[in-house]
Amino acid sequence: MKVTDHIEKANGETLFSFEIIPPVKGKSIQELYDNIDPLMEFNPPFIDVTTSREEFVYIDRDGLLDKKLTRMRPGTLGICASITHKYNVDTVPHVLCGGFTKEETEYLLVDCHYLGIDNVMALRGDAMREQKYFEATKGGHPYASSLVKQIQELNRGNYLHEVIETDNCSDFCIGVAGYPEKHMESPSLKSDLKRLKDKVDLGADYVVTQMFFDNQKYFEFVDEARKMGITVPIIPGIKPIAVKRHLQLLPQVFRVDIPQDLVDAVEICKTNKEVRQVGVEWCIQQSKELKEAGAPVLHYYSMGKSDNIRAIANEVF
Repeated sequence: MKVTDHIEKANGETLFSFEIIPPVKGKSIQELYDNIDPLMEFNPPFIDVTTSREEFVYIDRDGLLDKKLTRMRPGTLGICASITHKYNVDTVPHVLCGGFTKEETEYLLVDCHYLGIDNVMALRGDAMREQKYFEATKGGHPYASSLVKQIQELNRGNYLHEVIETDNCSDFCIGVAGYPEKHMESPSLKSDLKRLKDKVDLGADYVVTQMFFDNQKYFEFVDEARKMGITVPIIPGIKPIAVKRHLQLLPQVFRVDIPQDLVDAVEICKTNKEVRQVGVEWCIQQSKELKEAGAPVLHYYSMGKSDNIRAIANEVF
């Protein structure tokens, strides 16, 4: 079932969902199951599975460093299939511009269609570690908007090199990212919202926001998006702070502000266990306010760990 259908079926009730990352290659999927199991009691209608782009590694060969391109966390589509089979829940694989040609993207989408996957999250992706700014893969998409366009063309039976007449076209529900505090590369929030509207006009069906820690920024973002004519569901993305270094890491990597009250509460913690509890308590209050305001879904960035997400959900759902 499509994410938008789940939202419509809920009749205004706030739903619970979360996002996981594939295990590093060589690891077992069982650890992933162990972290999903405790969250299934909250009846998530869908689970997102991230995709990692390629990265360079350096291999020592007799004293010489050999630079190789690899993916450290492959298997997104296989994990989606196994989660659907094991838990009977819809999955949302992330589809990236970075690291994929248009042909590779088409093959991935065809495989999703074969597996009966109804939803995809269309993302540009991040720059590689060696890049200061994002650079499009040769033969790939430079922006998420053009990726959305390709997915919609496929939904119409228009493949890259041919048109296929069929009654069994894909009909993907397309999610895209939104940034309550604007994308780090955008000159202004208004400019960023224009880019978001472009994605919606091209066929995006719903939006999931970047993490934020101040609900007012989400409310203002939704209000400005509506004024611009963006009418699709806007799902808040939420992440509980779990370790003290998040105070530096999250603003640096994701360009998000952390409210001073939360900073003060974390800084006085003596252990990361205490930090984790502060993060849970902040996230509970954040979640309750968002639910009270009628957010369609509360989407948690679990990063493969479930204990803090379960503690939050126990108080909210």
